[in-house]
Amino acid sequence: MSTSPYETTYQPSYEPESYPSYEPYESYEPGYADTYRPAYEDAAPPAAPVGAATDEPLVPRQSARDGGRDGGRAAARRAARRKKSDPRPDGLRRLLPQALVVAFLAGGTSAFVANDKAIELTVDGKERTLHTFADDVTELLADEGVAVGAHDLVAPAEGTALASGDQVTVHYGRPVQLTLDGQRRKVWTTAHTVDGALRQLGVRAEGAYVSTSRSQSIGRHGLDLAVRTERGVTVMADGKRRTIRTNAATVGEAVSEAGITLRGQDTTSVPASSFPRDGMTVTVMRVTGTKETREESIPFAVERTRDPSLFLGTEVVEDAGEAGVKRVTYELRTVNGVRQKPRRTRSEVVREPRSRVVKVGTKPLPSSVAGADSLNWSGLAACESGGRPGALDSTGTYGGLYQFDTQTWQSLGGSGRPQDAPAAEQTYRAKKLYVRRGASPWPHCGPRLHG
Repeated sequence: MSTSPYETTYQPSYEPESYPSYEPYESYEPGYADTYRPAYEDAAPPAAPVGAATDEPLVPRQSARDGGRDGGRAAARRAARRKKSDPRPDGLRRLLPQALVVAFLAGGTSAFVANDKAIELTVDGKERTLHTFADDVTELLADEGVAVGAHDLVAPAEGTALASGDQVTVHYGRPVQLTLDGQRRKVWTTAHTVDGALRQLGVRAEGAYVSTSRSQSIGRHGLDLAVRTERGVTVMADGKRRTIRTNAATVGEAVSEAGITLRGQDTTSVPASSFPRDGMTVTVMRVTGTKETREESIPFAVERTRDPSLFLGTEVVEDAGEAGVKRVTYELRTVNGVRQKPRRTRSEVVREPRSRVVKVGTKPLPSSVAGADSLNWSGLAACESGGRPGALDSTGTYGGLYQFDTQTWQSLGGSGRPQDAPAAEQTYRAKKLYVRRGASPWPHCGPRLHG
């Protein structure tokens, strides 16, 4: 590590104890009195003016040097004794301000040196040693222009206090679009390689398929990564059971790895394109099949129209209609020897159906027919048809309660066939026939009308 320029301890250029004691200014100029006194010292009586009476006369330094007279030496000795007995000699008064300045400079330098720290900073694998006055990790990173985000790792944590010799490490987060066993998601890692990212993310890499080299470096921009871990899959085919370990991407690939070949219409119980999960069991279905085409009828619709010329309750079929025809293709399959239900695969209309048209009467029925209302019509109906309005004889010629033929029925104002008309209308038409021809139309049962 480099040495800071501030680590040199400040040494004053003098030692206070060896500082020379200069004699008072008055020793240089005859008759001159030293009046200097620092502001921080207590006030003292002013020096006597030149020529004023003192305990000892002012003796110029020149007279002591030149003449060597006794008076000069005595004066110097007296001045020395006076200086020694003075609790605050003039030399000390002059030294004190300078000593304070030196002490201030020395203390400031010591504090300056104490706040400087040697730190080892490693940013994304790049290491350097620096000197800083930062108090904590956050301040250090800010001073060094190192920006960190939510996915970045800082050790020790931001806000941790710093001391000289500490190590600070920053690992930048890298985005990874990870497709793991068919599931895609975005993750973050501070690892620099694919192998390191797999370990950091806790992905079991043994026997796994990895879409890129495990030594591939991961840049700050990240990368796309597909991983398929090894899974156990059981395949049932041809009466045999096979369990394999595979990192296949599809069920079809897993079946192939198990040594099983699909032919023709063969299929699997799980879609061949789906992802094989750990512990999955796949059954292979051997399929044989044929196709069969059939013609089927299409039912016709019934259209009813109101007809005021017909008595209420009477319905006349104007158009019988016709059923349509469609051609339907079925697939007949046998799966593992078992015949399956036919499956319709195609349908084509050969002939469209024609609707049946029916007229519905709305005309009110007459209440009676003069000369025939008092007869026993229920007895006649019971004899002719067993009392059934829709009865038809074995030849198909006569029908209804009173066994009308169609020609006679229509001559009486009836529509369609007598057996299709309501019972009340049939009785009404029978009364009209009786008025015209008596009981002769019913030679066998006619006598019942009067019974």
